[in-house]
Amino acid sequence: MEKIFGRTEGLKKSELKRLSNLYRRRVPKERVLTPELAQALAGLSQEIGRPISLLLDREGRVVRVGVGDAKDLPIPEGARAERRLSGFRLLHTHLAKGGLSRPDLSVLFLNRLDNLAALEVEEGRPTTLHLAFLSPPKAQEEDWRILPAKPYFQYLDLDLKAEVEALEEELARQARVRELLDGSGERAILVGVDLGEGPEAEAGLSELAELTRTAGGVPVKKVLVFRPHLDPRYLVGLGKLEELKSLAYHENASTLIFGLELTPTQAREIERATGLKVLDRTQLILDIFALHAKTPEAQAQVELAQLRYLLPRLVGKGKEMSRLGGGIGTRGPGETKLEVDRRRLQERITHLSHKLEEFTRRREEARRQRKRRGVPLIAVVGYTNAGKTTLLSALARGGEPGEGKLFATLRPLTRRGFLPGVGEVLFTDTVGFIRQMPAELLTAFRATLEEVREADLLIHVLDASEEGALERYRVVEDLLRELGVEAPRVLALSKADRAAPYDVYYLRERLGGVPVSAVKGTGLAELKETLAQTLLASGVRPQAWAQYT
Repeated sequence: MEKIFGRTEGLKKSELKRLSNLYRRRVPKERVLTPELAQALAGLSQEIGRPISLLLDREGRVVRVGVGDAKDLPIPEGARAERRLSGFRLLHTHLAKGGLSRPDLSVLFLNRLDNLAALEVEEGRPTTLHLAFLSPPKAQEEDWRILPAKPYFQYLDLDLKAEVEALEEELARQARVRELLDGSGERAILVGVDLGEGPEAEAGLSELAELTRTAGGVPVKKVLVFRPHLDPRYLVGLGKLEELKSLAYHENASTLIFGLELTPTQAREIERATGLKVLDRTQLILDIFALHAKTPEAQAQVELAQLRYLLPRLVGKGKEMSRLGGGIGTRGPGETKLEVDRRRLQERITHLSHKLEEFTRRREEARRQRKRRGVPLIAVVGYTNAGKTTLLSALARGGEPGEGKLFATLRPLTRRGFLPGVGEVLFTDTVGFIRQMPAELLTAFRATLEEVREADLLIHVLDASEEGALERYRVVEDLLRELGVEAPRVLALSKADRAAPYDVYYLRERLGGVPVSAVKGTGLAELKETLAQTLLASGVRPQAWAQYT
C-alpha cells in the first residue's frame, strides 16, 4: 500500500486502501482534472468526512496523496530548485463552501506550484472548482492570480499546460531583464535584525551589503527586522519569512543573507520554510576570504576556518548527512555517514593545524633574525577597506597597490621602508578587522595577528571619509585590547582628500591623528615624522647612519 500523508488517524483499512488506489489515477498533462477523478475525490472525501489532497507532476501522475488541507500535504524537498516553477500541482477538496483560503494560497506561493485547485463537495458530489496560479513578479495582482469560481465541468477544457508555459516564459523573460540591468551575480535579499541597537543595526546592514558585493553577489533589497528577541527556530518568525519569500520572488532573488550568525537549526528551518539558499554573515565573510586567498598559507587558514565553522553544522546538512537511524539510539546508516564525515573533517582540521604551525615556526625564525638586526617593525592595522595596503605602498619601497575591496589582504605583507632619524624599518600589512569578527577567523589567522603583537609600533588606519568612522575606530581598538596588543599607536586618518573638511576636523578633535591621502601623497611626510618620534620615544635606538639624515 502506498503511503498516505496527513491526518490518517481513525481511518479504516478499507478507506486507506481506497486512498492508496488514488496513486493509480492519471490526468492528462493539459487538464486540471477529469470527471472521473472529481467524482472519486468527492465521494471518498464525503465518506471519510475529511478533505483529500493530491499532488500531481506535469505528466499528470499522482505522486502524493494526503488527508487534510493543502498545508497538510508535504511537498518533496528539492523540487523548487529544478525549474522556475516546481513542476507540481495540487488538487484538494473542500467540504464546506468558500473559496481558496490564505493557507491554501501560501502553499501555492511558498512552493511555487504550477497550479492550486480546490474542489467543493456537496452531499458527495463535486460542485464548484476554485483555481489559482502564481502571478509574474511585476504583475499588478498579489503573488497569485485567482480565476473566477465556476462549476468544475466548465474548467475541464482549460489548457493547463499552456497556462504554465506562458507563466514560465514570463518568469524567464523578467529574469533575463534583471541580469542585463544588474549583471550575472547571485541576487540576494539582505536581512538585518535590530534588537534595540538602533543606528548600529542599520550600519551593520549597510556593511552586509558591502560584504555581499565583495563576494560577487547583488544585494537587491535590504530588510531591517525589529524584534524584542530572536525566534529560536526561525530567527525572525515564520510570518516574516513568508514576507521575505514574497520579496525574493518579486526581485528574482535566490538567496537570503542574514546579518547574524545562524544556528544549524535556524539555517535548516529557514531554508525549508522559504525554499531559498540561506547564508549568514560568517559564511559570507568566509566566502570572501576564500575568494582572496592566493598563497598556500592564506588558503590553509581559510580552509581551517571554514571547516571549524562547518563541523558543528553537519547534522541535518542535506539528505546524505541526515540521521536515518533504524532502531533505538544512534544505529543506522545515516549516523554512520555522519560520523565518517565528522571524522574526516577532524582529520583535515588536524592536518591544517600542523601545517599552519610550520608556517608559524618559519615566521618566528624570521622575527628572531629581524630582532637581531635591530630593525623596528611597524604593523598597519585598521578596519577592512580603510586603505591600509595603499598607505603601506606609499610608505614602503615595493609596496603593492590596494584593491578597494573588503579583506583584500589575508597574509602579513612585509616591506622595507625608511624613517628620518630612525633608519630602516619594516612595514607589515595585516588582515582587516570588522565588527563581530567571527571566532573561527581569529583562530585561523593567529599568525597574522602575532605580527601585530610583536610590532614595535602600530599605525591604526581610519577611513576619515567613511560614515560611522568613530564606531569603526572603537571596533578596532576593542579587538586590539582583546588580543592583548600593547604597542604604541599612531592614528592615520586616511582618504582625507575624499572626506569633508569638518569630518576630518571632528575626528582630529576627538581622536587626534594625522590626515593623509596615500593616493595624492599629502600628509605622508608628517606621518613619517610622527612615526619616527613615537618609535624613538618608545626606546627604539636609531641606526648609526640615520642620525645624520
